[in-house]
Amino acid sequence: MNNMHNNKISASVNISPIVQKALKEGKPIVALESTIICHGMPYPKNIQTAEAVESTVIENGAIPATIAIIQGSLKVGLSSDEIKYLAKNGQNIRKISRRDLPFSVAQRSDGATTVAATMIIAAMAGINVFATGGIGGVHRNVNDSLDISADLQELANTNVAVVCSGVKSILDIPRTLEYLETHGVPVIGYQTDNMPAFYTSESGSLVDYNCHNTDEIAKAMKVKWEMQFKGGIVVANAIPKQYSLPSNEINTVIESALLEMKAKNIIGKKTTPFLLSKIAEKTKGKSLESNIKLVLNNASLAARIAKSYMKLS
Repeated sequence: MNNMHNNKISASVNISPIVQKALKEGKPIVALESTIICHGMPYPKNIQTAEAVESTVIENGAIPATIAIIQGSLKVGLSSDEIKYLAKNGQNIRKISRRDLPFSVAQRSDGATTVAATMIIAAMAGINVFATGGIGGVHRNVNDSLDISADLQELANTNVAVVCSGVKSILDIPRTLEYLETHGVPVIGYQTDNMPAFYTSESGSLVDYNCHNTDEIAKAMKVKWEMQFKGGIVVANAIPKQYSLPSNEINTVIESALLEMKAKNIIGKKTTPFLLSKIAEKTKGKSLESNIKLVLNNASLAARIAKSYMKLS
């Protein structure tokens, strides 16, 4: 019996004491992903950014809950040692989306959660605001690859508002917006009519709604879920103008990185980390700095939305 008990595998969520206390007291909480730590940027920039993002959430009146899988445990709220562990082991830690979650738990392995996996675990813990860099989407060569990020299906099914700087600019933004519309996912621009394109503040595509303050966004979230409309909301928050890269420059770099990726036959989960590192290399680090600034900007907005939402609740 003891052996059976010791081998028992549980997919229950392991919530840190700080996050647990915040949930109990009805305080605003912001979920944060861990792929940005492991696959988004090099060490030690990754750990500095993870700590800065958590600090930004706190400064704006909310509790940060960084999400990852450690030895098969679904962790909501990481200790500084756990963040260091992920940052140092980066590329050796598996990138986890919806399909991978049961295997990561069953194998008791470590995992860095993507937007989709972070949304799932956040919802399991009762957290409904999440800050990230950019969401995944429809890839530019979708007709050949059929590559559509699992993030989009998660947004259609999981009740979490995702604050992001739009869709990663390496993707097909108009097609991504069409896909979200088909699946009933509203895209809100925060003080903008234009969908941001990650490194640049405008993509030329329009959002569905322009909300001028966090109370408007919180009301839309509350009404949507009270009406039993399942699924998330995308809150598109443009990168601050001073950190935005010229769209012509970044598009040239992306096109060149895409050609290199095709030549090297890099596909699936490896595409985004490859492209982001190539773009950082080709922009001499400017894209990495922009990436950090936009994530901090999103963390700040997400904390304020979480506060507005808790006031309504």
